[in-house]
Amino acid sequence: MTLRAFSDLSPGERIVVRYRHAENGPGPRFSDALGTFTALERQDDGDVVVIDTRHGTARIAVADVTHAKRVPPPPVRRK
Repeated sequence: MTLRAFSDLSPGERIVVRYRHAENGPGPRFSDALGTFTALERQDDGDVVVIDTRHGTARIAVADVTHAKRVPPPPVRRK
């Protein structure tokens, strides 16, 4: 399911977001953030989506997002 607007999300939902890197140069131009949606922050220079990932909190400008969708919970780890 593709998201039309981040305002449709509730905090705690698991999502994946593909976004453009702000810096130019060699290497990938896009990256993905997978984690728990925390908030949509309204700022003067544009909205920012906040996602808690395994690597920390990601703050991504909505203008840089190319794709976003809800994803199922992570699988239970086996011991």
